[in-house]
Amino acid sequence: MIRIWNKYEQLNTPLKRKIFVGLSGGVDSAVSAALLKQAGARVTGVFIKGWYPPGIPCGWAAERRDAMRVAARLSIPFLTLDASEEYKKGVIEYLLDEYRAGRTPNPDVMCNREVKFGAFYRFMKAEGADAMATGHYRSGAKDQSYFLWAVPKEILETALFPVGDLEKERVRALAATFNLPVATKKDSQGVCFLGNVSVDEFLRSEFGTNPGVAVESSGRVVGEHDGALLSTLGQRVALRNAVEEGPWFVLSKDIKKNELRVEKRSTQKRISAPREIRFTDANWIQEAAQATEAQYRYRGEHVPGRVFNDRFIAAAPLSEPPAPGQSLVFYGANGLAGGGIIAA
Repeated sequence: MIRIWNKYEQLNTPLKRKIFVGLSGGVDSAVSAALLKQAGARVTGVFIKGWYPPGIPCGWAAERRDAMRVAARLSIPFLTLDASEEYKKGVIEYLLDEYRAGRTPNPDVMCNREVKFGAFYRFMKAEGADAMATGHYRSGAKDQSYFLWAVPKEILETALFPVGDLEKERVRALAATFNLPVATKKDSQGVCFLGNVSVDEFLRSEFGTNPGVAVESSGRVVGEHDGALLSTLGQRVALRNAVEEGPWFVLSKDIKKNELRVEKRSTQKRISAPREIRFTDANWIQEAAQATEAQYRYRGEHVPGRVFNDRFIAAAPLSEPPAPGQSLVFYGANGLAGGGIIAA
């Protein structure tokens, strides 16, 4: 739970502050805009257009149309921000480079840092707005603070999250109350920067397939895979011609040999996990000393421990090994404290 940002109730000032709301075409951002307008802000809706893979169907035009319908329903101005350059360089190229290096990237983190709280923040400032707002959740079952650790502190402290502390059911109810055209629209299941296109589909379009073998720790070949570049550590992988029924999980991979080392979950749990996680590229929202827990997998457990320079020392052995390249996110008594990227 993030506690450090202003709430939309504070906007009802005599000057009626000018707020740019990122309208994605979904229900969360639509309700955010409605609540801000109800609170007395001068709201402008902004659709952020990203980079989309050629040859792969992507519904950005339909999402933009839904965002425009929301703006029309609320009688607010509507703008489009072309952030395709930031998407391509800061998210897409990062994703592909990490997979090529055998690491496990977190593209949604970079999408937030480079685009939703990077390009959008600069655009908002250039257009003379007082603040920006998004439909991110910061608590509850849909808490998205894990994906916000890399956003600079000065931006997070000025950003507004009108639905941040609400439950999804409440947001849906508000959408119906405001008679928003996206009130019954389903949540997007795709990755932030690819719309409804899965990462697996995108990687296969970029790298193709390269069949190889999967082996256990003993060296026994247990099946075949479609390419080591297509898998990440800890991921469940479907093996062809498997010697026995899975599920199988990736423990490590050798990009040069195009080989995966896999084990079953029951075996994986018996492997001794470390207590120490090294990290790089730290971004602190609070002081590092205030971090008392860490999360190294989205929706994973919060592990008690302490930060010492570029290391997190857990109070007890980890339940599973961390994946290099993934996010290590820190929390304290006041919520999100910061984060870094897990080192090899």
